[in-house]
Amino acid sequence: MEIDAPPSVQTGLITIPLFPLNAVLFPGGALPLRIFEPRYLDMVSKCLRTDTGIGVVLIKNGDEIGTAAEPHSIGTLCEISYWNRRTDGLLGVTLRGQQRFLVHSHWVEPNQLLMAEVEVLEPMPELELPKEYHALEVLLRRIMAQLGPPHTTLPEQYTEAGWVCARLTELLPLPLDEKQAILHIADPQARLRAVGAAIARLNLNG
Repeated sequence: MEIDAPPSVQTGLITIPLFPLNAVLFPGGALPLRIFEPRYLDMVSKCLRTDTGIGVVLIKNGDEIGTAAEPHSIGTLCEISYWNRRTDGLLGVTLRGQQRFLVHSHWVEPNQLLMAEVEVLEPMPELELPKEYHALEVLLRRIMAQLGPPHTTLPEQYTEAGWVCARLTELLPLPLDEKQAILHIADPQARLRAVGAAIARLNLNG
């Protein structure tokens, strides 16, 4: 089921459930997931009822399944943009990244759901993609042409540096720690340099 809701900008401290994953999601990105653990089925159900956001965070220590993992301190507040009951009996959801957040404190509920008080961070300033980084746009267009939904349903912003950097970081085969380090960068010029250096090492910008 598609959920049609305009993006909202939040500020300050909020309490949200965390979804620790071996993945890094940026604002503006989409993450399809298959949900089967009771704690996350309950989390999704509650979030759909109350329109509460979910915090996607990279796992620092631990696993995606079982005992609650230790999260990194910076993550992305997400909304549920789509959900459906899959033919395999699992719940399929697509999370859409909204804003970065900083974890102030976190705790584990009896069902092993990780909850946190987080500070929602200001959106990164927009920056037109400089001409010297045109190769990043070319590379991203080439990658996106090979993908399907939900990535192809994202609003396209190929001239916006932050959007291009975020999508490339999500999609490129970079180490997760490097993706997380790029997520920490709030300055668009610095993020461009970091992503450009990563692509140079991968030799993917030809």
